[in-house]
Amino acid sequence: MTGIKWVANGTSGLDDFAAVPCDVADPGLGELTVRVTAAGVNPADLKHVARITDPAAFPVPIGYELAGVVTAVGPDTRAASGRVRVGDRVAAFRVHGAYATEMTIPAEKAFVLGSDVPDDQAAGLLLAGCTAAEMLTRSGARAGDTVLFHGASGAVGAIFLQLATLSDVAVVGTAGPDRQDAVEQFGGIPVVYGDGLVKRVQQAAPAPVVAALDAAGTAEATEVSLSLVDDRSRIITVADRKAAAEHGFVALSGAAPASAAYRDGVRGELLKLLATGELVVPIARTFPLDDAVEALRLVSSGGARGKVVLVP
Repeated sequence: MTGIKWVANGTSGLDDFAAVPCDVADPGLGELTVRVTAAGVNPADLKHVARITDPAAFPVPIGYELAGVVTAVGPDTRAASGRVRVGDRVAAFRVHGAYATEMTIPAEKAFVLGSDVPDDQAAGLLLAGCTAAEMLTRSGARAGDTVLFHGASGAVGAIFLQLATLSDVAVVGTAGPDRQDAVEQFGGIPVVYGDGLVKRVQQAAPAPVVAALDAAGTAEATEVSLSLVDDRSRIITVADRKAAAEHGFVALSGAAPASAAYRDGVRGELLKLLATGELVVPIARTFPLDDAVEALRLVSSGGARGKVVLVP
């Protein structure tokens, strides 16, 4: 079968991205072929290419998460959620090359979806959702605690707020002045970032802040977190590894074995919450597959204001 996929041909950025024809392999033992109906767009899709140092690794397929329809099932094959058949709708995460019309993937990456789960929501959930879930777990926050989340109006922040609410954890969330409602919408206590942030957080928090989570990656986020939280094992960033190394707090990466294992383990739970309506993925915009570079440009700018999804 022949389809289209996006690849990166080098590390010079979006100029090195291209849509190319591809032959889609028939599924082998433990594999599925999926016609992609939606693919999540994430900053990591561009960042992981920039970290490649071996020219022989190129071209690199792009995209970690998708939703789609199963078109073929290999022998002795079960999805992560159990039995799977041709025609089933699935979501998959930690795949390589989701920016495609069709692809063959390990069945262990896929979960069968209920008929009422929208494709864009399913395709946009798992990278941001697994990141948010790990941040909440690593924070050690329990029911009744209060935490601070920097960059709470983005996709990771929105899911973190919802998971925290389900766990009865209060979240003071920073955002720009025009994004305060996006924090409040998902159960957070909004504060505007900028000068005087420590005082505003203290005034807004219903109890002392026990952990600080950073999805913004700013110097202010680091400074305020260090001011409010003494235990550096409870200051966690997914956006500034350099600051974490300098100041001795935690930097999470999905590529780390412990994080990968946690995120693989929580996928099914997040999809169940999506199916019941207890989680909502804020979709900012959808793009045609042909416009993948424009979608990535928007996401990389930090101005997406929610999840961006490609629709082949």
